[in-house]
Amino acid sequence: MGYAGGSTKNPKYNDVCSGFTGHTEVVKVVWDKSLIDISDLLKMFWECHDPTQKNRQGNDSGTQYRSAIYFFSKENEQIIIRSKDFYQKTLSENKLGSIETEIKQIDTYYYAEIYHQQYLALEGSRQYCSASPTNIKLGDFKGSNYKLDPKIWENFDWTIEKCVLRSDNKQIKI
Repeated sequence: MGYAGGSTKNPKYNDVCSGFTGHTEVVKVVWDKSLIDISDLLKMFWECHDPTQKNRQGNDSGTQYRSAIYFFSKENEQIIIRSKDFYQKTLSENKLGSIETEIKQIDTYYYAEIYHQQYLALEGSRQYCSASPTNIKLGDFKGSNYKLDPKIWENFDWTIEKCVLRSDNKQIKI
């Protein structure tokens, strides 16, 4: 867990919660590109929350809870945009609203305090997590190159409301 997208250097949780830093609460994703494609990550991103909510997820509101994709490498920008456009089309076909997700290149990520790390793995934290999915799946879009076995997605129980983590905490074997 960490903070990104704002202007304050070395923000702390209370600073970010104030709404004055411009930062979002985020996770930094590092992956093995030989096993997982960015399209796999985008599928998880779009499907695990409601990107049509502005500055909130579920009951959590404020700019720090906005939907955001921040990237370091410009090479990822086009596929991110293509996935967003495709997902927006799918949402519209299902009579859902416009995507509010902020997408921008950043150069700095700040790690959150130790007590925020692996937050969803902490006992008692899941019921607090409030990201509610749209239950709309991201299909094949221009540039997608899914590498994960479709069986991976069977581990996720999308009927669980208000929780990003939809499976147990065991590592998924690839």
